[in-house]
Amino acid sequence: MNWLRKVAFEECAVAANKTGLVGAPCSSEEGTACSNSPELARKPHGVASGSCGTAREVPPSEEHGACSSIPVLLAPMAGVNDIAFRQLSLELGCDITYTEMVSSKALSFANEKTRHLLDRAHNERRVAVQLFGHEPDTMAREAAWIESEMGDALAYIDINMGCPARKIVKKGDGSALMTTPELAAEIVRKVSAAVEHPTTVKFRKGYAADEDIAVDFARRMEDAGAAAVAVHGRTAAQFYSGCADWDVIARVKAAVDVPVIGNGDVTGGKEACALVAQTGCDAVMIGRGAQGNPWVFEQVRAALNGEAAPVLPTPEQRVAMAHRHAEILSRRIGNNLVYMRKHVMWYLRGIPGASKARGELNQCVTLDDFDRVLEQLLVDAARIEAEEERYLAC
Repeated sequence: MNWLRKVAFEECAVAANKTGLVGAPCSSEEGTACSNSPELARKPHGVASGSCGTAREVPPSEEHGACSSIPVLLAPMAGVNDIAFRQLSLELGCDITYTEMVSSKALSFANEKTRHLLDRAHNERRVAVQLFGHEPDTMAREAAWIESEMGDALAYIDINMGCPARKIVKKGDGSALMTTPELAAEIVRKVSAAVEHPTTVKFRKGYAADEDIAVDFARRMEDAGAAAVAVHGRTAAQFYSGCADWDVIARVKAAVDVPVIGNGDVTGGKEACALVAQTGCDAVMIGRGAQGNPWVFEQVRAALNGEAAPVLPTPEQRVAMAHRHAEILSRRIGNNLVYMRKHVMWYLRGIPGASKARGELNQCVTLDDFDRVLEQLLVDAARIEAEEERYLAC
């Protein structure tokens, strides 16, 4: 069993022997029978429609079997992965959570707002911390400080080399590091030497629109000391448009010995199984598919375990979760919940009347404001559904 699974399923201490971290395929040692290898992954099976709108290969359950040893990870998302969201994701089946991106430069200035990003949810036994920056010595020093502060509450240090946001890239951080692989490797060397916990790297297919450099980049990161790599199957130039290229994840998996985390277009159980089957990845990472939808983790876990899909949440359950998210957050940051507007809108997607409610949600500040709009939304949704039923009965 590789170290990433041990961290995910809490079967051993967090610290890993950095001299022997090898990604093992899913095997009978876990009581599983998944086709978790690049060789088996490329056989055609059924299809599942991913969020990009393109048909995805997915093996039927009788051929695929259960993949209960595959960890399911919440992707690090700036402005999304607050404590409340991470708590709810863990409750619904997420195995490893990440903090929001943490600026190594801001940490070096002892920025309290940045340091608060390292706080854990009450049910978060361990959390991966994602650092971004481009100064090797600064990143190594702050990684060591994080480790000293968090101890075994730290799952591992992840280095962001995939963020495409202009304000990040223009400083040479995030995905810009894919254009300077020597500097990227030096960061990994220094960070991994500075900490006892594993150091991982998250990056993309490439930087420019037509680039496909992930395999070479992954090898460089492995040689520099990365204990695992997470690959998003889009270039930085794509941002989140188009369809994620899962084949590049499969090629990275075949090229390196460390665990490979697959990321991109996983919105449910079928997509997760398809990603594992096509790429042989050691873990599944979910980002935008979890926004307003922490239930995606129980859907994915059930699919990987070979179990029946859980019932999708009702509008009432979505509204209740939005309220709970806001309530947890209010206890932490007070009653100015402007930040919650986007989260609540994500929770309400697909509910009748949600479009009309968006304007009012954009004016909400307090928990009471949100509750007032949410209560009215449920009344409106019930009325709209009743009107539709009467129309269809005619």
